[in-house]
Amino acid sequence: MFRYDDADDEPPLKLKIKDLNQNIVCILCAGYFIDATTITECLHTFCKSCIVKYLQMSKQCPMCNIKIHETQPLINLRPDRTMQDVVYRLVPNLFEGEERRKREFYRARGLDKVQSKVQLKSFSGKLDPSGSHFYRNDEQVSLCLEKHRSQMLNQSESPSSLQKRYIRCSVRTCVSHIQKLLIKKLAVPERIEINLYCEDHILYEDEPLKYVWLAHWQGKAAPMILHYQLESSKILSDKSG
Repeated sequence: MFRYDDADDEPPLKLKIKDLNQNIVCILCAGYFIDATTITECLHTFCKSCIVKYLQMSKQCPMCNIKIHETQPLINLRPDRTMQDVVYRLVPNLFEGEERRKREFYRARGLDKVQSKVQLKSFSGKLDPSGSHFYRNDEQVSLCLEKHRSQMLNQSESPSSLQKRYIRCSVRTCVSHIQKLLIKKLAVPERIEINLYCEDHILYEDEPLKYVWLAHWQGKAAPMILHYQLESSKILSDKSG
């Protein structure tokens, strides 16, 4: 069940996954998209392994029969990371299950030792059992972190600015991860909270940067500028009261 909360006055909208299947299921394997890949000529999407295998026998789209390319159809395939992110969010445990199958595949063929021996931490702070990083193949986004122009703290209370304002990370990074980074880098005391803004839109903790890039930054040139505002907990409690 997928739940979407809209206005406070209206009950939450609930959708069944099966009602969305026509948009997130590959017609070649009848499974949910894995490594979603789109044909640039017609914008139809399939699993990467499914469409690559299909194009070994045909040069036409399996959905609309448009000719993809006369001799090299694979050059007109593009990864659709946005669609894949949507599928992973809609279908519970799909990402974890796919990662597990990959590890079992490599282990069964003795290829697991080929992977990196250095274990890297994911943003959750947990180690990936496969010894590789969860976000290694993700689309990347460049950020510039700047102080908000209407900084609510007095200058004397405000921690020093960041020495390194530019970072590059996965588009699946959430706003909460950036907040934690700022808390660590600025040595923010517990009584202070951090708000992030993009184009004067306040960002919520669970929003991935891909959504922020599309919804607020609207795909403008990199880096995407995020403004951080340090606000005392007392002010926040007064507002809520």
